[in-house]
Amino acid sequence: MPPERIIIDTDPGQDDAVAILLALASPELEVLGITTVAGNVPLALTAKNARKVCELAGRPDIPVFAGAEAPLLRPLITAEYVHGQTGLDGPDLPEPVMPLDPRHSVDFLIETLRAEPAGSITLCTLGPLTNIALAFARAPEIVGRVKRIIAMGGGAFEGGNTTPVAEFNILVDPHAAQRVFSSGAPVTLLPLDVTHKCLTRKVRVDRFRALGTRVGDATALLLDYQERFDEAKYGQDGGPLHDPTVIAWLLRPELFSGRDVNLEVETGSELTMGQTVIDWWGVTDRPRNVHVIRDVDDEGFFALLLERIARL
Repeated sequence: MPPERIIIDTDPGQDDAVAILLALASPELEVLGITTVAGNVPLALTAKNARKVCELAGRPDIPVFAGAEAPLLRPLITAEYVHGQTGLDGPDLPEPVMPLDPRHSVDFLIETLRAEPAGSITLCTLGPLTNIALAFARAPEIVGRVKRIIAMGGGAFEGGNTTPVAEFNILVDPHAAQRVFSSGAPVTLLPLDVTHKCLTRKVRVDRFRALGTRVGDATALLLDYQERFDEAKYGQDGGPLHDPTVIAWLLRPELFSGRDVNLEVETGSELTMGQTVIDWWGVTDRPRNVHVIRDVDDEGFFALLLERIARL
């Protein structure tokens, strides 16, 4: 089978970086480009970080684009308290040599979806959905050309990780998330309910370090840095590994299970802003617009991640 052709939209972030490494290590996937957005850190840093990761993987040929600097309607909030001032604190990655593509992320998304055959491009979103919402608003005809959107964000039974009910990616730009989830494009969502089952326990991180490679060492340092915040927050061995679940779902969907549900994003109440209201039990007659993943074989997930990182 030919590789699945994907665009990664991201705001790196240590876990975003590991997701990019997983994608670039997987021959089943062809990464057409990486579009960046403000989120975990401001746009200048996310655009730089994506290029650092491409160079770490030995793939300076992957085009990287800078996109939206701020959410659609709300001020930007960032997460240096989790990811450090650079967004990729942990390993000492050099400044990137590869240039930033001069095109805007939204322009690249529109141009690519218009030029390629309908139903041939998957969007893998690892951060706020601002770029995707802007592209859909500017060129509504591309919505029907998207094969599917695989997104990390939100939560149902797990609640939120930034407010009591809101997960960070959705909270940063709830209006963009609501527009994308209600656009009619096929969406699969990997929420906190899944990622909180994928814990970067010490024994798992040590396996990356034991690879004895530059990428294995960098992966271990990325996970070491990010997990320190969640270990203190949740009082457990290891923190949730969020964004690589998106790529893992594409590679090994049999590791995951979920169901089609109605999902709406709260955009009116400051108390519950960014909450993903997931009708898991079908108690409303609203249409089922998102496939929400709830469970994962976490051992299988980490085995896949280790096997692929070892290839780099």
